[in-house]
Amino acid sequence: METSISHLYLYVTNPEVSYKFYKPLLELLGYSECFNKRNWGFAFVNKDTSIWFEQAPKDHINDGYHRRRVGLNHIAFKVRSKEEVDNFYREFLKPNNIGVLYETPKPFPQYSKDYYAVFFEDPEKMKLEIVSHP
Repeated sequence: METSISHLYLYVTNPEVSYKFYKPLLELLGYSECFNKRNWGFAFVNKDTSIWFEQAPKDHINDGYHRRRVGLNHIAFKVRSKEEVDNFYREFLKPNNIGVLYETPKPFPQYSKDYYAVFFEDPEKMKLEIVSHP
């Protein structure tokens, strides 16, 4: 059986802030808006995968997100080459003053021979990764 990710569904504390962050990011990565901002949130789609963002219920916001808790650690978007990782860093992260984690972009030979990535966080502090690996 072969599969792909159908969708990711993320709760956010502030859909407006998340929309301003994710709209240019996801459009650069080839996603298009499939539901523009609604009272519940928004969504983007790329081929087979959609990513949905909804306002978290107020009674679940207090603890906030932390990638070390049980649940999602991070989302990695795969690109075709090291050059695309570097271009993303230069054309998106730097101009938008988005800080990087782990002094990236750089190789991660401990993961695999040609693993090359840049890591950063969204407004909720969810770790995101742009990665190239064979």
